[in-house]
Amino acid sequence: MIAVDPIDLRSYDLILVNTSGGKDSALAAWYIRQLAEPLGVLDRVLLVHATFPEEWPGTVELVRRQAAALGLPIEVVSRGEALLDYVLRRRKWPGLTRQARYCTSDFKRAPIDRVITARTPRRRWQLRPWRVLAIMGIRADESRERANRRPFQERIRPGQITNGVRSVDEWYPLFHLSTGNVWRLIREIGLEMHPAYEQGMPRLSCRFCIFAPRGALIRAGHLHRELLEKYAAVEREIGHSFKKDLKIAEILDAVERGENPSVVTAWEM
Repeated sequence: MIAVDPIDLRSYDLILVNTSGGKDSALAAWYIRQLAEPLGVLDRVLLVHATFPEEWPGTVELVRRQAAALGLPIEVVSRGEALLDYVLRRRKWPGLTRQARYCTSDFKRAPIDRVITARTPRRRWQLRPWRVLAIMGIRADESRERANRRPFQERIRPGQITNGVRSVDEWYPLFHLSTGNVWRLIREIGLEMHPAYEQGMPRLSCRFCIFAPRGALIRAGHLHRELLEKYAAVEREIGHSFKKDLKIAEILDAVERGENPSVVTAWEM
């Protein structure tokens, strides 16, 4: 059993699994399938992936294959704009705090919230709000900030997404799993993973994530030099550093010098 106290999935009308295609969300999707099928609520489970051009190539195809292997439906959604174009318009990179991280709120959460809104019945006379369980692969050992969260949260984001018509709860079923145990289970189950992991990347987020350490950015730069050059051009154009203490131009310089770390450490989100 992965979760110590599994949530009763039968009490929800929609069980929405947010998947990036990465190790944690893929394992969470597998686990939810194991819980939902014997309860007779497998038809309520939906995977959703928010895509954008700066994610790792092949991610959309991967999440579709993962969904097919699990026998689960999936929706792929998008803001309809490249992150770099949005940065150019805002003249500012996303901030390094949860509140200022507009790349997450605008490019992931907002498109996924539209799926919830679209699937909510329009029957305002119903006896109770339509109940949604939003599932994410967040784990406590990913960062100090995430370790301080609660693995189950009721009525998240009141207002637009939680209202008189629907209530949305959030659950992190892998919350107490270590990274080592996640990989052990993935190998045992045989889940397909993105080749970025084999190429030395410990996380599958944006190719150039604002939270990534220098070594991870350099490794990604060797793998995707053309996109790195675009990031550097945007940084020059807007006059705002990619990170508070690191310019993306420095990463490009390191790649051009041939610097390539042998070990890339994971970063906190």
